[in-house]
Amino acid sequence: MNLSFFDQFTSPYLLGIPLILLSVLFPTLLFPTPNNRWVTNRLSTLQLWLLNLITKQLMIPLNKKGHKWALILTSLMILLLTINLLGLLPYTFTPTTQLSMNMALAFPLWLATLLTGLRNQPTTSLGHLLPEGTPTPLIPALTMIETASLLIRPLALGVRLTANLTAGHLLIQLIST
Repeated sequence: MNLSFFDQFTSPYLLGIPLILLSVLFPTLLFPTPNNRWVTNRLSTLQLWLLNLITKQLMIPLNKKGHKWALILTSLMILLLTINLLGLLPYTFTPTTQLSMNMALAFPLWLATLLTGLRNQPTTSLGHLLPEGTPTPLIPALTMIETASLLIRPLALGVRLTANLTAGHLLIQLIST
């Protein structure tokens, strides 16, 4: 069997079933189940403690108007934590090493941040497209460059994140063989 270093990124199969499905569906057993009591057992107490801890850490730097993002940010952190911890299991695959996964998370969040900034503070958001003290002849060129930089940002950050994760996994693979 001839393997390359990049074979570690292929999803493993067992009896024709991709193990990524099993590893993604298994953590749903850990999510809290709705019932009419506040705390039912140690597992639900631990789950509530973890959710409160993550939410508190995410919301400390934000003002009161930013707290409406608590649910989506906490859900995103739990998703990323679960996916990345599952990548530590043998015969599983970390989806965050794929560019498509990173872009699927980066683009909507970048767009939401951009549109929220344009809606709440339009002059400040548009002011970032032109540095202060720019000579008049350079204004059109700098506006175009800054706009292109703003639009390319989620793609560039997604590619960098994917490259760093892949390089880290390849380094671990090289060291372990």
